[in-house]
Amino acid sequence: MRIVRLLWRYPVITITVVVFAVVLILHSLGAQGIGRWIATAYVAAVIVWTLIGMVRDVLRGQVGLDILAVVAMAATLAVGEYIASLIIVLMLSGGEALEDFAGRRARRDLSALLDRSPRAAHVLHPSQSADSEEARDIPVDDVVVGDLILVRPSEIVPVDGVLLSDEGTFDESSLTGESMPVTREAGAEVLSGSINGTRAVRMRAARVGADSQYQQIVALVHAAEDSHAPVVRLADRFAIPFTAVSLVLAGAAWALSGDSTRFAEVLVLATPCPLLIAAPVAFLGGLSRAAKAGVIMKGGAVIEQIARIRSAAFDKTGTLTRGRPELIDIRPAPGFEQDEILQLAASAEQYSSHVLADGIRRAALQRGLALHSAEEAREEATNGVVARIAGKEVVVGKPAYVASLAPDTVRAVLDTSEAAAYVAVDRRFAGALVLADHPRPEAAAVVTWLRTHGVSRLAVLTGDVRPTAESVARQVGIDEVHAELLPPEKVRLAAEIEPRPVMMVGDGVNDAPVLAASDVGIAMGAKGATAAGDAADVVILVDSLAKVVDAVSIGRHTLRVALTAIWIGIALSVGLMLVAMTGIIPAVVGALVQELVDLATILYALRALSGPSAALPSLLDADETVATRSS
Repeated sequence: MRIVRLLWRYPVITITVVVFAVVLILHSLGAQGIGRWIATAYVAAVIVWTLIGMVRDVLRGQVGLDILAVVAMAATLAVGEYIASLIIVLMLSGGEALEDFAGRRARRDLSALLDRSPRAAHVLHPSQSADSEEARDIPVDDVVVGDLILVRPSEIVPVDGVLLSDEGTFDESSLTGESMPVTREAGAEVLSGSINGTRAVRMRAARVGADSQYQQIVALVHAAEDSHAPVVRLADRFAIPFTAVSLVLAGAAWALSGDSTRFAEVLVLATPCPLLIAAPVAFLGGLSRAAKAGVIMKGGAVIEQIARIRSAAFDKTGTLTRGRPELIDIRPAPGFEQDEILQLAASAEQYSSHVLADGIRRAALQRGLALHSAEEAREEATNGVVARIAGKEVVVGKPAYVASLAPDTVRAVLDTSEAAAYVAVDRRFAGALVLADHPRPEAAAVVTWLRTHGVSRLAVLTGDVRPTAESVARQVGIDEVHAELLPPEKVRLAAEIEPRPVMMVGDGVNDAPVLAASDVGIAMGAKGATAAGDAADVVILVDSLAKVVDAVSIGRHTLRVALTAIWIGIALSVGLMLVAMTGIIPAVVGALVQELVDLATILYALRALSGPSAALPSLLDADETVATRSS
């Protein structure tokens, strides 16, 4: 059955082999004339079919390399080398089969990602007995936010959700590249596509299937697989020169020898398989390698662009920094204790969406302080939050707003990288909570690597205030800072940056326009259907800036492999053509030798799967591992 499937998958090879066998049998029986006519008719049909494809390509604005194959087949027929013409057809069709095989090998990691996509979820419903629940299997697409889901041991988490069980262990390697299982506690987010450990867990769906992490990754992979633009461009760059050189050498051999057969003998060694096959195999290998590393590139065009990056721009919050301010100091006013104001502030911040609120809540929980529910709460847009907790009016917010309610408010003295949330209780100033969003531990090493690997200009483009932006930029080693920018201003500056191409790294909705406008836009740790992830060319699945270096390094390695494979094919073909000009390589032998050239280029192109060596020093790798496991 497997042989039948292979024959059905590659019908041209099957038909060519049958025709080849019939011609050889007729030749052995002395019916060479009939065999010649069968071979001529079949090869002529292949030539016509190829010419039709060439015309379609030209109408689409693509100039391909099929002209060489057509000329070689026509030339061998014209000089009576019909066996050689059949071998050329077999070689071309075999080259397509080799490309398909190599492509499937290179696509293996991507295919594994797609094949593991969860299709069903065990949704829990109350059973007839009030004390128990029963699980009903429904398609992932039918899960709604709020559904209670059971994930059994070793099963794939179907949608993003919030863990309800006390604790769970999950393998997130297919999402983040982190090889070690991670432990999540009740209330933590669990991403779809991660694999549950040895205990069944319960979770509540936080997103529908289409918006969950794994399905978004699958959509990105599909987009990456569907892009073949750079393959066409790479082949086209060499098409006209290689065709011209081949025809000149073949014509010169004919003119010098006076033998038209010599023209065919040279051209059979000029078939374009190395050019047509090497690039697609290498680019598929690069996409697969990147996906395995937790970096989704949306097509081969991105690989080609990122390999040539000469400038880089970074957002600050969430990119050069973690975007998660941490509490570093509590400064209580007279009459208040540190834990008291932290507990009250964190309880009030449960009702706030401000960027500092999460850091305050985390700090309270880390100290073991219980958060109280508010009797009433409201958020004052851009100013702060007001809540009544345990009979007290608690206000947390900006100094001017808190001072308008508590006149005794005292402003805190802060460093440029620090921010403060001011707290008032019953209209008395209670103190200030100082938070800081420090640079990522790997940020400085990433900047250094880029600068030492050909990226001559680095800049920070941020909407944050200038003192804070300059402080972070100085710590990571970037001199050029553009601060207090609106999204349109970021787009304008990114368009003006020289030299090109320019890479922009950012996160968040406000970065979407500049990511889309840059030559290469990279979205950091995009989860779900974020605007940044949709607009970017590259999506980093791990919350680590070090993956930017991985993306650039893999892009450069892949492009280098593709170009080297092409040049290997060209060098071998031209060398063999020069030898064939002397007449010592018959057309039949030349056609067979060219198949070995195809194989050599394919095997070299598969080196893109192995990827480059470690791009960053071991110190950074350690920092990245710590950061990944703590996130």
